[in-house]
Amino acid sequence: MPRYDTIFAENFKADPYWWEGAEPETNLDPLPERADVVVVGSGYAGINAATHLARSGRSVVVLDSDRIGAGCSSRSGGMVSSGQKLVVGGAIKGIDPALVARLIGESNESYDYLKMLIDTEKLDAGLNITGRFFGAHTANDYETLKRHGALLAEKTRVKVHFLDREHQRAAIGSDFYHGGMLIDDYGGLHPGLYHRSLRERAKASGVMLRSHARASVVQEGPGDEKIVPTVRGAVRAMNVIIATNGYTGADQSPALARRLVPVKSYQIATEPLPADLLAELIPQARMISDTRRDLIYSRPSPDGTRLLFGSRPGVFEMSETQAAKRLYARMLAIWPQLDGVKITHSWIGSVAMTVDKIAHLGERDGGDFAVGCNGNGVALMTYLGYQTARKILGQQNTPSAFERKKFTAVPFYSGKPWFLPVFTGWYRLRDFIDRPGR
Repeated sequence: MPRYDTIFAENFKADPYWWEGAEPETNLDPLPERADVVVVGSGYAGINAATHLARSGRSVVVLDSDRIGAGCSSRSGGMVSSGQKLVVGGAIKGIDPALVARLIGESNESYDYLKMLIDTEKLDAGLNITGRFFGAHTANDYETLKRHGALLAEKTRVKVHFLDREHQRAAIGSDFYHGGMLIDDYGGLHPGLYHRSLRERAKASGVMLRSHARASVVQEGPGDEKIVPTVRGAVRAMNVIIATNGYTGADQSPALARRLVPVKSYQIATEPLPADLLAELIPQARMISDTRRDLIYSRPSPDGTRLLFGSRPGVFEMSETQAAKRLYARMLAIWPQLDGVKITHSWIGSVAMTVDKIAHLGERDGGDFAVGCNGNGVALMTYLGYQTARKILGQQNTPSAFERKKFTAVPFYSGKPWFLPVFTGWYRLRDFIDRPGR
């Protein structure tokens, strides 16, 4: 592979492109001695849970180890969909059909909830429903996509179209794929702007946001109270919500750390591109992903000026600059017309994966939790934060389908994913075997 040492723009940053529009927030105000609810983690789930609780009269403080919103909520690709991950990702295999129907139903509801929230609250989120193209890495994958598309149409009510290799340029300016599936109902938003809108909404509702306040394991306090120790002091509360997702440490929740595998997600952003070139690469500004085990995901920036491209760049973890070079090579394999374009941003986020590929709600280590987005968190984690708040307030008629007793721990694992290079290498090998010489 070429070294690609000259791909970096003069103003290159090892930070998310999204932070150009809305940076995470620092708040070093003293912690309250007590709150009705302490939320650990300031992502979509934590912030949305906090707001619903505050609007219901509870005093709430949100704590984060870093700046408010510096985690994967402002580092993601910003793609939004309904139950696609459950149906296509194989998560529902072997599960009771009644539970499957409830899981898919709530996944669909999470997407509707996201759109309703942005619309009714007038949130500045850059949401656009432009569609999403799933490229078939092999000819066999195209046939698999046809089966998955039929399931998606049946179970999630989305509008599905299929484009063979001869006609795929209607959706993507590339001959790399063996056709693909196009879903009209999916889209994307601006993660930075969306998170900023959520936290401004939270503050307006009375939520206290505190950054650089890493919490450790919840302790039992007097009576029914809980004590949340942090590096900045302790907070007493009646309820605790753990919403740390891909940033969950064993020092914060040993039980969750054994059940959540943080997988690094790497992304790059190009310099501004000519409008006609971007329109050629991705007609109608759709979201793009593919069927590889070691998949890619790409999209235009919400303002229609750049291409954003994400994937795992290699078997082992690496720096933002190292990753940018490898991602650049993967990007050119799909769009060779981008050769010579400069990269302005490269960044890394941590996605929480679970054994069953499904998100979970429940109670462990002294708190209610909402975790395990499995790379599909924008709508789902927003919704699960809301459901967690409703549970604490006693507003649920029935528990969420995502709240299940069975939450399998990863064998021989305590929070450090030593096995990821093995799995990543195996995925890449399988992808190569499936498509020798294209």
